[in-house]
Amino acid sequence: MHAAYPVVVSALLFSIGVYGVLARRNAILVLMAAELMLNAVNLNLVTFDVLWRDRLHGGQVLTLFTIVIAAAEVGLGLAIILLLFRNRQNIDIDRQDTLSEGNQ
Repeated sequence: MHAAYPVVVSALLFSIGVYGVLARRNAILVLMAAELMLNAVNLNLVTFDVLWRDRLHGGQVLTLFTIVIAAAEVGLGLAIILLLFRNRQNIDIDRQDTLSEGNQ
């Protein structure tokens, strides 16, 4: 297997994810971009695990841990976003400048 193709795809996915995190204002789209970056990392882990023929499959095990952490991140992130929307009626990241409930 040629390692260049998955690594290039992974670099493109990661770049799109970084752009999404930096350029978006919607909190849900920022979470989706962060997930895209985690998937790019997972693709690299599996690619190099297969390329180096690791007997313990360390890359695939780390990928499973990353998927579990990503699922927990999405659950917690969506809960925070729902609370923000319920309290402030918007999920625009730039407009969320205070943490107290009194200053809306």
